[in-house]
Amino acid sequence: MTTLIDAYAKCGRIDNARNVFDEMPCRDITTWNVLLSGSVLCGHPHLALHLFRQLCGFSSSVSPNETPDSSTVIAAIAACSQLGTIANGEEVHSFARASQLDSQIIVKNALIDMYSKCGSVDMAMKVFRSMSKPDMTLISYNTILHALSMHGRGADALKMFEKMPRHIEPDSITYLAVLCGCNHAGLVDDGLRVFNSMRVTPSMKHYGTLVNMLCRAGRLNEAYDVINTMPSEPDMVIWHTLLGASQTYGDVPLAEVAAKKVAELGSNMDGDYVLLSNIYASNSRWHDVDHVRTRMQCNDVIKIPGFSYIEINGTMHMFIKGDRSHPIWKEISNALHIISVRIRALGYVPEVQNVLHDIGEEEKQHELYLHSEKLAIAFGLISTDPGVELRVIKNLRICGDCHAVAKLVSKAYNRVIVVRDRARFHRFEEIITISPNSSTLVKQFNHVTIRSYSSPNVYIFIILKHVPSTSILWSGGEHESFRRYPSPNVYIFIILKHVPRSSA
Repeated sequence: MTTLIDAYAKCGRIDNARNVFDEMPCRDITTWNVLLSGSVLCGHPHLALHLFRQLCGFSSSVSPNETPDSSTVIAAIAACSQLGTIANGEEVHSFARASQLDSQIIVKNALIDMYSKCGSVDMAMKVFRSMSKPDMTLISYNTILHALSMHGRGADALKMFEKMPRHIEPDSITYLAVLCGCNHAGLVDDGLRVFNSMRVTPSMKHYGTLVNMLCRAGRLNEAYDVINTMPSEPDMVIWHTLLGASQTYGDVPLAEVAAKKVAELGSNMDGDYVLLSNIYASNSRWHDVDHVRTRMQCNDVIKIPGFSYIEINGTMHMFIKGDRSHPIWKEISNALHIISVRIRALGYVPEVQNVLHDIGEEEKQHELYLHSEKLAIAFGLISTDPGVELRVIKNLRICGDCHAVAKLVSKAYNRVIVVRDRARFHRFEEIITISPNSSTLVKQFNHVTIRSYSSPNVYIFIILKHVPSTSILWSGGEHESFRRYPSPNVYIFIILKHVPRSSA
């Protein structure tokens, strides 16, 4: 019966597998593990977690021969990785710790991967550092290298790669992880050095990462040379990369070459048409834009809409670009307006060049205003306490304007914001720290609600923007309660103790 469950799951028929499981008069832990891992394999992580909780006694009692083991925990961790929800991951980790299953190296490797995919590379590093060096395997290093790379910490990944024990020989996955790290961190020369020193034969993925790295650096001619000198025919992904870079740097002739190659390889993806259309639009070639869109209609190509998720109190909330259907849309809209005012005070200028439609400037700004990432971030700000980290999951690549907005929101609200798009993690951490030994006056544009600082020896007072200095509201210490102002135009000043008021 267990074999039948496994066969159904591997064929994608998880409902049939569940029916067989439910009809079994008695089960053992192997049966549970097969259904758990099968649920994850079939893209049903919620079912996997439900079964895990049931098995672990959160919902009902189980017999002694159904005691969870390391395979159970690994399947549950994989479900959390698929969902990207750190609360569920911490729950499974707590169970593994209580059951003393987290001491097994295979479980620790899975935990590193899970925390990375849930947006917490610091927790992934903590698990990695908890391993004893003799227990670390090549999989351990590959997993943490990939985690660091996907979170933009390419320099850290490079250092760890260079310090790997000599008895652990890097494989193709190791080199790919390090190259990805150099790619995301802009370490082009280091990436070229790693690529040229590889002790394994480079695969298509290695060449693809190298091309991507050169393209991101604007070195399109070098990337094109690599493509033309590859030992095998470039695949569609490599031509996609060149096409995307051609849009970024406005190289229309190279974009047309790449688009032609993509078409020759039989691609009918919406992204290819959209990229070429956007390149034409950015050069005001609206006739060519119409031609591309006509081809999309003729080939029944539908553009995938962008959407974002954010987890609040264990619940995932989904936002689609331009969607106004959320129950608290009015509050989200108000929050977006306040965000706009605050980040403009920090120098934000809408990147309307990212709106590639033949419409007016004001309409372009409104288009940017309703991107799904911004909706998720605004909802997160009004749904969580000040200082709580926000984690957003995006199904497409984050655009340049949303990237700039997230960075400024992090600074304006003293929040860590992590955005996971389809390529990597983007961590925004523009937090201002105060040195207790300095007498510097610090100006910060932020919430009236005050963060707690490491040193209590500070004086804090608030000045409304454009209000005369005589209207200063003074507080004598960090435990004072502050009046909350409806206007976003508030300056918060922090003055270290012993600085005279007259210096304000």
